[in-house]
Amino acid sequence: MNKYTLLPSILLLIFSSYTTVFSQEQPNIIVILTDDQGWADVGFNGATDIPTPNLDRLASEGVTFSNGYVSHPYCSPSRAGLLTGRYQARFGHDCNMPYDGENDASIGTPLSEKMISEALKEQGYRTSAIGKWHLGDHPDLYPPAQGFDHWFGFPGGGMNYWGESKNEIQTIYRNRKTVPENELSYLTDDFTNETIDFINKKDDKPFFIYLAYNAPHSPDHATKEYLEKTKHIEYAGRSIYAAMVNAVDTNVGKIDSTLVANGIKENTILVFLSDNGGRIQHADNRPNRGHKGMLFEGGLKVPFFITWSNKIKANQIFSKPISSLDLFPTLLNAAGGDSVDESQLDGVDLLPYILNVNKENPHETLFWRSSGNFEYAVRKGKYKLYKSAYKNKTLLFDLENDQLERNDIASTNSEICLDLENEYKKWDAKNIAPGWLDPHAKNVIKEENKLEQDRNNSLKKN
Repeated sequence: MNKYTLLPSILLLIFSSYTTVFSQEQPNIIVILTDDQGWADVGFNGATDIPTPNLDRLASEGVTFSNGYVSHPYCSPSRAGLLTGRYQARFGHDCNMPYDGENDASIGTPLSEKMISEALKEQGYRTSAIGKWHLGDHPDLYPPAQGFDHWFGFPGGGMNYWGESKNEIQTIYRNRKTVPENELSYLTDDFTNETIDFINKKDDKPFFIYLAYNAPHSPDHATKEYLEKTKHIEYAGRSIYAAMVNAVDTNVGKIDSTLVANGIKENTILVFLSDNGGRIQHADNRPNRGHKGMLFEGGLKVPFFITWSNKIKANQIFSKPISSLDLFPTLLNAAGGDSVDESQLDGVDLLPYILNVNKENPHETLFWRSSGNFEYAVRKGKYKLYKSAYKNKTLLFDLENDQLERNDIASTNSEICLDLENEYKKWDAKNIAPGWLDPHAKNVIKEENKLEQDRNNSLKKN
């Protein structure tokens, strides 16, 4: 057989491959975000006291990110970065919503920013936001104005778990209509039931669900069902917190079972992560230093995995630094989309790296800015510079040899510090000033002063 008789077969093979790739169904997408969950509050990151069997199993079915960062150490700005794929400092969203009751449409992620929901709608997706919003207290900035066809949740930054309405932003809505309190039970369960209903709707369109549990954020509320599973923890605060985490785990298991029952699990991308490091009380960020609000690893590294049976191999650990900013381009490209100018995004498509097509680092440099330049950090290669208001100094760590950030090497590496400072200045030149402020700076100073006072009080007095 010569090359001319082989040609038709080769062309047929190429055409078959081409049509197979481009006739493939778009994946369904679910992003599950928890609130203030610590690094070691899941079994796949080392938790031994909190039972998270469903999350552990799902993590093993895909790729877990051992250096998975968020773009900000606390709530609202982190969510703004995740949903826009851009550093939130680009549009001045450095802070939580003001605590003084301001309710202005200029405070929050502006409508001019394109969210992943809007980009996926352009690709034919039906979209749902369920749970906590916290990206603008004004009704003009609620999810229905930001590309979500369906919304079930509350606008504010925190809420009790029984669904009891306190004010306009601590009220459960479904598509802008108030949900009667007698229809609610326990928010973690309620958010899951709404998610399952959305999945079960018969529709030819693929779906995108942004499920933002408010668990395990305070207040510490749990039902008897979940408390029973953590009664082995003798410290009451940790036991209740663990029950809230277990509630998330149980409910994610129900969502996974729904995907299986509908025959769509294999072609559903499921992402799980926390919005920032664990809160001060009851969460466990070990072995990382620090907690929510800090730019130490404990405030920025979060439990983070992606599963997609059709595409991503199981039992993978990806150790190179990645960011929650990467979800936008990754999910959009997985959906076959090109409706966003990727030069405007700060994230990168992770799929070539996960699939081992691209063996480089997804990011050479990552940046963090909190409350303007009150605090900032840069990670470049193995080095991390942290201008810390908590410590009132600029710190430098070699994360390759000092993952726990125990040894500040700034005083002996002035050139590296200068290089990272210059990198930060170049990056920050593209940002704008915070559009509003929150009490974070005040609280940081208060916390550090209390820490020093407690340490001094512990010393023996002569």
